[in-house]
Amino acid sequence: MTQPPKSSTAPPGSGAPTMPVLPPQPSRSGAPAPRRTPDTAPARRTALAEGVDRLRAAATTEPGRLRAIGALLAVLVVAFGAVTAWQTNSRATAAGDVLHHSQPLSSDAADIYRSLADANTMAASGYLAGLQETQATRDQYEADIRTAAAKLVTAAANTDPGSSSATTIRQLNELLPEYKGLVESARANNRQGFPVGGAYLRAANDTMQKQMLPKAEDLYTKENERLSADYGNATPYPWFAIALGLLALGGLAWAQRRNYQRTNRVLNHGLVAASATTAVVLLWLVVGHTVARAGLNASYDHGVRSLNVLHDARIASLKARSDENLTLVSRGAETHQLADGTVMDAYDWAYDQEIAKLGKGLKQADSLADDSAGRKPVAVANSSMTVWISRHKKVSENNDAGRYQEARDGVIGKSDATGECFKAVDASLETALQHETNEFRRSASDGLDAMTGLTAGAAVLAVLGAAGAVLGIGRRLSEYR
Repeated sequence: MTQPPKSSTAPPGSGAPTMPVLPPQPSRSGAPAPRRTPDTAPARRTALAEGVDRLRAAATTEPGRLRAIGALLAVLVVAFGAVTAWQTNSRATAAGDVLHHSQPLSSDAADIYRSLADANTMAASGYLAGLQETQATRDQYEADIRTAAAKLVTAAANTDPGSSSATTIRQLNELLPEYKGLVESARANNRQGFPVGGAYLRAANDTMQKQMLPKAEDLYTKENERLSADYGNATPYPWFAIALGLLALGGLAWAQRRNYQRTNRVLNHGLVAASATTAVVLLWLVVGHTVARAGLNASYDHGVRSLNVLHDARIASLKARSDENLTLVSRGAETHQLADGTVMDAYDWAYDQEIAKLGKGLKQADSLADDSAGRKPVAVANSSMTVWISRHKKVSENNDAGRYQEARDGVIGKSDATGECFKAVDASLETALQHETNEFRRSASDGLDAMTGLTAGAAVLAVLGAAGAVLGIGRRLSEYR
């Protein structure tokens, strides 16, 4: 017979509960299962879980909550200072690039274009004068070539190797001696009375107009794009820093209100100091960047835009002068057919196009000028252009009628010549460019100065504010010890 299972009982008075001893249960394979004992140790919890439990327990007490609040406030204030320093530093760097790097390089690129165009004009004027070429014309040509070469060296030193701008500069450096060689060949043949000199000069002009000036214009466009990118990096508001500043101020205000509700104490010196430093940084950030933005926008609207228009107008006047000279040099060798079928001298047609661009540019420059000092030279240039157009009309009539000597005197003569008008236009545009450059520098400098010290000041004040928040909370914690 099967005996009932025996029970194990503890000795009387031991106080231990009676635990029945169960027989081993067979496994599916028929073998008895291992005996389960009541003293098996439970699995140990992870350190992370135990840490979370401790934090939860601490959060249920006022000291624990205060420590968490103090840590959060310190992190907010420090984060606000760090982001402010980061964003203001990036904007100040971009503003510095606008003033000291990209705008000067843009002007250098414009000077390269202007110097090349003026050299071409002087070469044509000198050829037209022949043996009567003045030393001033020759010196101006050489000065233009030197200026272009020097500006190319400066641009190459400030351009990233391997960039498209670097390639353009290298190509211009290769074309410059080729152009000079053609001009010298034209001069040498012209002095000996060989007609082939005109062919050399036209070849030099083609090299300049079809290869060098387009590349110089491309370089100018790229530098202007870099300038626009620097403006785009310098002017946006630092919204992330402003949002963090408002959040930090809100957190500090909430902490002080909570402190008042629990203690009836109106002020906590540490939290008040943290609030004050945070407010100072936030106000400095908003006001400083607003002033900087206004200065930079003014430097663009009343500086860069005017400079671009004036550079374009000056280049148009130089090209018009070169085309006017080449009209007499070519003597109808090259023609251009209009849309209505009319055939006219190619250089005379090109002159008309450039004079139209000059007039349009002067009109834009007048509308962009914001003071009399900027408008006056533009007005002088406009009146000189008007006289130039009337004199050129007479030159064209003489040239078409076969009165070459009269036409030549009307272009390079000592009195009542179009050359006088061109020089007056060029000098007036130079004055206007200098004025607008000064306007740009003043406004851009004001914008950059408005951000001076903000990066370092924000970092220092943020650390002081975080220390104030920690000390303020620590004062409350000391009351629980």
